[in-house]
Amino acid sequence: MKKVEIKGIIPPIITPMYEDESINVEELKNQVERQIEGGVHALFCFGTNGEGYILNGKEKELVLKTVIEQTNGRVPVYAGTGCISTKETIEQSKMAEALGADVLSIITPSFAAASQEEIYTHYCRVAEAVDLPIVLYNIPARTGNAIAPATVGRLAKIENIVGAKDSSGNFTNILGYIDAGKSRPSGDFAVLSGNDQLIIWTLLAGGTGGIAGCANVYPHLLASIYDLFMEGKIEEAKEANAGIQSLRGCFKYGNPNTIIKTAVELLGYPVGKCRAPFNYVPEEGIEALKKVLAENKAKGLC
Repeated sequence: MKKVEIKGIIPPIITPMYEDESINVEELKNQVERQIEGGVHALFCFGTNGEGYILNGKEKELVLKTVIEQTNGRVPVYAGTGCISTKETIEQSKMAEALGADVLSIITPSFAAASQEEIYTHYCRVAEAVDLPIVLYNIPARTGNAIAPATVGRLAKIENIVGAKDSSGNFTNILGYIDAGKSRPSGDFAVLSGNDQLIIWTLLAGGTGGIAGCANVYPHLLASIYDLFMEGKIEEAKEANAGIQSLRGCFKYGNPNTIIKTAVELLGYPVGKCRAPFNYVPEEGIEALKKVLAENKAKGLC
């Protein structure tokens, strides 16, 4: 198994698209460079912000291959390979392994309600099928299924299940995952915040970083949260984390991933819209984003 330290700020990199919704490979390469230059600690393909939920298999191969080649080993590359079925999750995970991904991030099965035993068995079977580190991904608001802390504790005992990302927005759940990870014999189970507002608090509680959608807009600002924390500059790290509040305030105008991609487009990068139908932002939302981006630019946040 690859040895990858699960830490830092990991952007779920957006997937640029042309007007016809095909993948804009050249702009994807540009976004890889922009993120790495911003100081991020890894890149994550097919997160919510990467629209992994709406890309087909060939598109995922294209995106992942492009990101891995462009990154060229400078930072680890995570691949989101979770699907509804165990069978397809294994297929996608093997694809990512063959292409050279460093870590797998596997979202829970969705749509049909799953028991904790079914979730446990699902992850066990995927872990047996690949030889890569796996980060569990909990986002119940989107999937309808949550991984209970007790189940995380059971899964943490499996060698290549090395961490968990929690996007529930419930800090108590993050604390539960941190505690559950102590069941891992090596004691190195990593917990990442999937909610950008909770990154510094997760670090202070014993977590190791965050998969941060807002890093698509402000890579340097988000990366600095972790860097400042590691330097012991806690108050400055808190201030950096608070710097995303006005941007997150615009989430009320649409899906967060739609707002983030729109913001990156407004910064002048031709990333296009999210794939339909999840791409509507009202005019008042556009104006609010322009105002926030201008204010934050004046503050030196971008």
